[in-house]
Amino acid sequence: MPVATALPTTSAYLSGLLEAVLPEPSLRELVARAGAPEMALLGPPATRPLAVAALARAGHPVLAVTATDREAGELTAEVADVLGAGVVAELPSWETLPHERLSPRVDTVGRRLAVLRRLAHPDELAAPLQVVVATVRSLIQPMLAGLGEIAPVRLRVGQEHDFDDVLAQLADLAYSRVDMVDRRGEFAVRGGIVDVFPPTADHPLRVEFWGDEVSEIRTFAVADQRTLAPAEELHAPPCRELLLTDPVRARAAQLAAHAPTGPVGELLEKVAAGVPAEGMESLIPVLAGTELALLTDVMPRGTHVLLADPERIRARAADLVRTGEEFLEASWMVAAGGGAAPVDVATLDLSASAYRS
Repeated sequence: MPVATALPTTSAYLSGLLEAVLPEPSLRELVARAGAPEMALLGPPATRPLAVAALARAGHPVLAVTATDREAGELTAEVADVLGAGVVAELPSWETLPHERLSPRVDTVGRRLAVLRRLAHPDELAAPLQVVVATVRSLIQPMLAGLGEIAPVRLRVGQEHDFDDVLAQLADLAYSRVDMVDRRGEFAVRGGIVDVFPPTADHPLRVEFWGDEVSEIRTFAVADQRTLAPAEELHAPPCRELLLTDPVRARAAQLAAHAPTGPVGELLEKVAAGVPAEGMESLIPVLAGTELALLTDVMPRGTHVLLADPERIRARAADLVRTGEEFLEASWMVAAGGGAAPVDVATLDLSASAYRS
């Protein structure tokens, strides 16, 4: 049997429960057979967090897959109560189809990129992730490779950062500059004060600079701009999975030069001009300049994939694939009739971002 590895138990309200049930024969057998290529586990849904926690406690990273968002949220909370919130994270899925001219919500993107960053750089925090919970939608949707390498903006009280560089970094990470912050993904500047509303935060943060030194950070209320509490650090992950880098803008300009007049041509022109546009993520396959990756490609080596109710997961995956295919078929039919299709399938090959089976 593998040697158990001690994990941090921050907020692990039920850590004692795990210790009590680990000697149970079925959990001992699960851990002992963890190296098997495939294993079927039978038991009530209430035992899922214990199976996940037992594998993680034995030193095996776990990717737990559920059929729905609700199940993913519940399983994340349950495993966090057993292992500790610091070693468990949920990777949310987009609310949009890969080819839709709609962008996923800023908070969804921020949470996704924060998790991917922790997977790519486990040493940045004291406790590396041991368990990632995701829906089948996140599992089968291809994403840009290297998202975990995009560094967030991190500011701590007492550190020195070039003020102008900080503003440029926020803009590069797709934060919108406004006069007054009231939504996630925005920042505002007044003198030596920068207000930032990270997509993963409950409240915006106000960062005061003294020259290039961060002298104070505090959270504040959107409604009346009053201070809520002091903070030691600002952590601001990117707000979009497709960032308007120079290579992306150059590819958009090339495509725009040959694109027919219409919504997609206008979208390419905005991207080429460096203007974030609603639905630009639908063009990731033609703008990325690299192969797309799956969630399993970015998980740590030796990860055990646990499917919670495999039949429901397979059925949900089939539904998603069929929906994506129907969306593209509808685009072809509209385009053939001379209408404005939701995606320009006639001139752009976007198949790389379609849901996998």
